[in-house]
Amino acid sequence: MGASTERLVDTNGVRLRVVEAGDRGAPVVVLCHGFPELAYSWRHQIPVLADAGYHVIAPDQRGYGGSSCPEAIEAYDIHQLTADIVGLLDDVGAERAAWVGHDWGAMVVWNAGLLHPDRVAAVAALSVPPVPRAKRPVTVALRRTFGENFFYILYFQEPGVADAELNGDPARVMRRMMGSLQLTGDQDAALRMVAPGPEGFIDRLPEPDGLPDWISQDEIDNYVREFTRTGFTGGLNWYRNMDRNWETTPELDGAKITVPCLFIGGTADPVLAFTRSDRAGEVVSGPYRELMIDGAGHWLQQERPGEVNSALLEFLKGVEW
Repeated sequence: MGASTERLVDTNGVRLRVVEAGDRGAPVVVLCHGFPELAYSWRHQIPVLADAGYHVIAPDQRGYGGSSCPEAIEAYDIHQLTADIVGLLDDVGAERAAWVGHDWGAMVVWNAGLLHPDRVAAVAALSVPPVPRAKRPVTVALRRTFGENFFYILYFQEPGVADAELNGDPARVMRRMMGSLQLTGDQDAALRMVAPGPEGFIDRLPEPDGLPDWISQDEIDNYVREFTRTGFTGGLNWYRNMDRNWETTPELDGAKITVPCLFIGGTADPVLAFTRSDRAGEVVSGPYRELMIDGAGHWLQQERPGEVNSALLEFLKGVEW
């Protein structure tokens, strides 16, 4: 399979560490990771897409890994996150790209289709479906929904609190998150995220009985090394801009993505217990397909790489570059 390289790219006032594969001048596919991940989360997709003839770009996004980590919370709003990727397209001389994202990266690519439609040839998102603009700020809506119950997005809002918990033991964080974000028959994983219980976030996730079969100790250790070095504050700051993102995008009320779109979800992903996936028609007017992978949890591109790769390759065949 095609070899990948790493380099640093200055874009939009930050420096991003980028994994790159494939030939310059080929159609560009950009891969945007989620929380708490890295470009490394796309290790199963990068060579496959490059061998299929695409120029693949996978950054550690701002706040992560080998990329810049600005101090200001507002430096992580959706305008900056999408502009970072536009800058990567400029760097390789690409007018448009297919934008693929997982988790928070899905939020980046869905919004790119609305904020930068001229730079987006297609959108594919994993784990987070397209949802219409909310009627009120996100944290206001969540507090109305969950009341006094714990909810991880609200817990992440206060600077320093979740940071201290997660930074205290990155190995425990990665082991529990990678090993636990999958629904069991009684939906324990979803319920633990909202029910009254222990303070903090990680104690709500069960200690897995060993690693799942889709990730090795060496792979987990790669994440642990990076987050031990950088901490989790950069990624948490993405959550702290959810209200700002709503407040600064009134023009997106009723806006639609016109290019082809694909959503891939896992039937055992607890995130989809909180996120409706039936409102795509309110956000996407172009061709749209939804693929649900039976029994798959949250870490789709790592857990089910064969099925994800096949779906992406089939989807990309229909893109007009």
